[in-house]
Amino acid sequence: MTVESIEVRHVKVRDPAAEPLLRDLDLEYHSRYGPNQELSRYADEEFSPPGGAFLILVEDGRTVAGGAFRRYDDTTAELKRIWTHPEHRRRGLGLIVVRELEREAVRRGYRRIHLTTGPRQPEAARLYLAAGYRPLFDLAADPETIGPLPFEKLYDDLAAEVQEA
Repeated sequence: MTVESIEVRHVKVRDPAAEPLLRDLDLEYHSRYGPNQELSRYADEEFSPPGGAFLILVEDGRTVAGGAFRRYDDTTAELKRIWTHPEHRRRGLGLIVVRELEREAVRRGYRRIHLTTGPRQPEAARLYLAAGYRPLFDLAADPETIGPLPFEKLYDDLAAEVQEA
């Protein structure tokens, strides 16, 4: 399968096509951090227009990746729930999700994107670094001593990437 066969769909959080993403994220968080409430921390409406967005990548009728953003403050979107199905990792789908969310955030008028990832998700931290996000923590420190790892990307960087696409 090629990346060209991927369909980007903007959906509601409770769309049946989003269920594999939410189910697998819950399992992933539980396996790395134990019982948690991460997926119920925010109301579904926060990931809907006008302040938020939720999207999935679909290939051959299967949800293979997805993610969302919510309004963090007046000028900042916060990326959340970035996920790629385990069978489809290492194909660049996470980066496609991040770029699609960035484009949508810029269209909605956001000038900054903020996100955090957990200290036990090094592949997520690598994705955000590869996508041009600036770490707001010491990369040399043990992630377990930091807690959630914050990143940001500012409008000038976002706008340049949106124009390239």
